[in-house]
Amino acid sequence: MLEEIRERLSEESEGLLHELQVVLPRAIEHALGMGDLRENSEYHAALERQRFVYARLEYISRRLSELSDIDLETIPDDRIGFGSRVTLRDLEDDSTEVFTLAFGEHVDGEKAEISMASPIGRALLGRRAGEEVSVTLPMGTVSYEIIEVFTIHEVTETDDG
Repeated sequence: MLEEIRERLSEESEGLLHELQVVLPRAIEHALGMGDLRENSEYHAALERQRFVYARLEYISRRLSELSDIDLETIPDDRIGFGSRVTLRDLEDDSTEVFTLAFGEHVDGEKAEISMASPIGRALLGRRAGEEVSVTLPMGTVSYEIIEVFTIHEVTETDDG
């Protein structure tokens, strides 16, 4: 899971670096050739995009640094934490959902990943199978029973084997 996140961030970083070093300089050069810069929307848009790309690259750099600081040995193997796959039963309608707790905003909806910073993610952290949690969402409070927990250690073993 950590490697996937690193890969996604690195790929995004490479694309942004290409844009910063190749695409945007061409766009700025083209806009400069159009004359008066005070009312040149292409020039201002290129500069704004350049600022965004710099900020995004800085953010990605910080995220990659944070990821390198994650030590799997410090993640509990007996309760929900980063990378845990959790099966929840909605206590109101008896439906079940399976989520994997992911890092930051890098979640994949197709893989049913949720951010640890989300309301559900925060409510689940540190919990164990058999416990009940209530989560306040914009649509109201939802109560779940934690049916099953596979920590990142077990998920990694299952995915590798």
